[in-house]
Amino acid sequence: MTETVKEWVAKAEADFATAGRELRASTSPNFDAVCFHAQQSVEKLMKALLIQMEVTPPRTHDLAQLDQLLTPIYPGWTWPVEDLRLLSRAAVSFRYPGETAEHKEASLAFEKCTAMRERLLALLGAGE
Repeated sequence: MTETVKEWVAKAEADFATAGRELRASTSPNFDAVCFHAQQSVEKLMKALLIQMEVTPPRTHDLAQLDQLLTPIYPGWTWPVEDLRLLSRAAVSFRYPGETAEHKEASLAFEKCTAMRERLLALLGAGE
């Protein structure tokens, strides 16, 4: 794993930790932040995998778009697009006034993130 890929993984892990802390917070949890950081964690891990495959990732936050880039070049990668879209929407929808995430949405976003994170870290060889 190159230093650049390691840095992307470290940033992704920091987002994952932040999402988890907010979800577990007993006083004033920020469920909007859980959704945002869950998406950011997955985005950064997907970009790390692209970089590991020597593909420069685009400047996008759309996980479905990143998935379209990963699928043809990384045979071991596959993920339901519905999960990717859910995380992408959750990260954007709750960032601005008008919508607020509740515990249910935050828990679902974190659950999807956790599963994708585990898979992406394994593909990156970060668990070794």
